[in-house]
Amino acid sequence: MMKIPLIKPYISENIKQKVCDVLDSGYLTEGPVTREFENKLKKYIGCEYLHTVTSCTTGLEVALRALGIGPGDEVIVPDYTYPATASVIEIVGAKAVIVDVSKFDMLLCFDALESAINKKTKAIIPVSIFGAPLNYDKLNKIKAKHNLYIIEDAACSIGAIYKGVKVGNQADITVFSLHPRKFITTGEGGVITTNNKKWGDWINSYKHFGMDMNGADREGIHFNIIGTNYKLTNIQAAIGLGQLENIEELLKKRISLANNYKKLISDVEKISLPKVLDPKPNCQHSFQTYVVYVEDRDRIMGEMRSKGIEVQIGSYALHMHNAYNNNTNIEIKGKLSNSKWCFEHALALPLYDDLTPELQEYVIKELKSCL
Repeated sequence: MMKIPLIKPYISENIKQKVCDVLDSGYLTEGPVTREFENKLKKYIGCEYLHTVTSCTTGLEVALRALGIGPGDEVIVPDYTYPATASVIEIVGAKAVIVDVSKFDMLLCFDALESAINKKTKAIIPVSIFGAPLNYDKLNKIKAKHNLYIIEDAACSIGAIYKGVKVGNQADITVFSLHPRKFITTGEGGVITTNNKKWGDWINSYKHFGMDMNGADREGIHFNIIGTNYKLTNIQAAIGLGQLENIEELLKKRISLANNYKKLISDVEKISLPKVLDPKPNCQHSFQTYVVYVEDRDRIMGEMRSKGIEVQIGSYALHMHNAYNNNTNIEIKGKLSNSKWCFEHALALPLYDDLTPELQEYVIKELKSCL
């Protein structure tokens, strides 16, 4: 039986050699390779400050702490997302307010967002889900109107662009994931970006146990705040560094594969596409995941897997899980029917660097037979 995975990390011989070089050096923790990876990724994104951390989840936690968000504060998040987006809010002691998304693009619903804002609201964590850039024209108007912070959960969105500006520059703080589902991965890991020096310096200190990272003290190391250890190792950074050298090629390939999927399913009546996949001027979707909408999703997912084709749900509707609907420190706003619909209909198709057009044709052929 043919086996087509959902994702395969891009691991070249060059990447393997970079990892071996780190192992041979004996310098395994965060060090010069991590610094090189951070500097090159910062240059690619075009932001002022960039720091790697152990995961996107810890990155979101650090972002909240950098903005001073904690007990007594409320933070609004979309319901259709991975649990980490909301769980970090409770971890820092604040209250998560969960609102609906737009049915046809899976992104935060602006009407639901505005109706949830009150005097305790300190921030929004919108999710650029699957690599779809957010509408910052609308977000910035809401931010200015209510004096809020924006922390973008851009777990999937390295390489995405909104109106000519790469994701990682629009929000107050942006957090990316380096999980293996992403096309730039370090196994596990995350990236925090900001253009604010105060927050950038605080984040860098906090992830190093609260250490003074400016090097001004000549008498030894000083710890200025209470921090923790969220460092990314040289070993992990070596993987990401090797991939980063080919980021434009890898991104171009994903976009090409996504366009081919769109072409292959354009005449299939029982498959619909999220509107977020429609091209917009000076915007670029990074296609961490290619999602389609189908009826009877779970049955189709089971049948596709039985044929050796790994497909997956899109994401989760948080309000359908006990950790969120039975939590007194989490507020669920409204019926969240759009999020539930997205959860029940979204199907993620295989997408990885060496996926061929012929394999894509086979995937869609078998998907049609399931429909």
